[in-house]
Amino acid sequence: MKVLVYSAKDFEIPFLERANNGRHEVTYLKEALNLDTAFKSVGYKAISIFSGDDASSIVLETLKGLEVKFISLRSTGYNNVQLKTAQKYKLKVANVPDYSPYAIAEHAVTLLLALNRKIVNANNQVHAYNFLQSNLMGFDLKGKTVGIIGTGNIGTVMCKIIHGFGCDILAYDVEQNPNLIDQYAIKYTDLETLCSHSDIISLHVPLTNLTYDLINKKTLALMKPNTVLINTARGAIVHTDALIEALENNQIAAYGTDVYEREKGVFFKDNSQSGITDERLKKLISLSNVLLTPHQAFMTTEAIQNIAQTTFENIDSWASGEKCANELLPEESVTEWD
Repeated sequence: MKVLVYSAKDFEIPFLERANNGRHEVTYLKEALNLDTAFKSVGYKAISIFSGDDASSIVLETLKGLEVKFISLRSTGYNNVQLKTAQKYKLKVANVPDYSPYAIAEHAVTLLLALNRKIVNANNQVHAYNFLQSNLMGFDLKGKTVGIIGTGNIGTVMCKIIHGFGCDILAYDVEQNPNLIDQYAIKYTDLETLCSHSDIISLHVPLTNLTYDLINKKTLALMKPNTVLINTARGAIVHTDALIEALENNQIAAYGTDVYEREKGVFFKDNSQSGITDERLKKLISLSNVLLTPHQAFMTTEAIQNIAQTTFENIDSWASGEKCANELLPEESVTEWD
């Protein structure tokens, strides 16, 4: 099968090549999928896209007209794909549901520890030969209450890690995991209770109509002034304007994130020469109590290898006429938290 890979990153191409192992005729394109680049899929039966690509209705309609049949996502999240339109045009879409929950959860903990122990500030200081400690005070994680929103694959790993620090764990999800209750003594509660009682809150839900702006002016107002908020899920789960206001007013203590609600056109590219025009993003990263990384949580050898492998397993299934185990349906984007 002829496959066009959009948003192909130099670091992932060797993994994709090994996973394909010559079975399919693959072309790699650095450009993201959008209305302007959709025409490049002429002659390809399948395409592969990343989480930042545009698979909106008008783009999918264009792909249908170009006789594309299959779309294999190289991500777990699929909020960038209009699944109802894909179903309408009989486009098969599949994701990578479980590439490495450890990569994401470990990055969330990294953000938390770096913020708490002022690692970035300390590193900058010593490089300037400043070895004072007066502004580097942190706190012990042991005994703190951690609120974990979403206890799917990634949230489950986060519970395990946080439990190892000796924390008390509150959780919020549409479905409880009894194993987490038994093994780690986590307590499921409502969102308002979690926000008002947690010292640390970590987000591990997909972006759906149920989670959009889940962290907003109301929920931020419930949080304690010492709360550290961590987001390795999706940027639009947090209302950015309300977050900035809460940070500036010392309503919460800090924000560590690997994602931003308007990543498109900014993330996954070097803007060091051209700069950026998003004033909200500029404001966010200018705050001393914010640590933002460029959507790199998935960047481990194991995760990239698993993504590549599953991407071509999905394509293999379609090529052989078999049912693809990871195919997505429209209702899944509303009813399930991953």
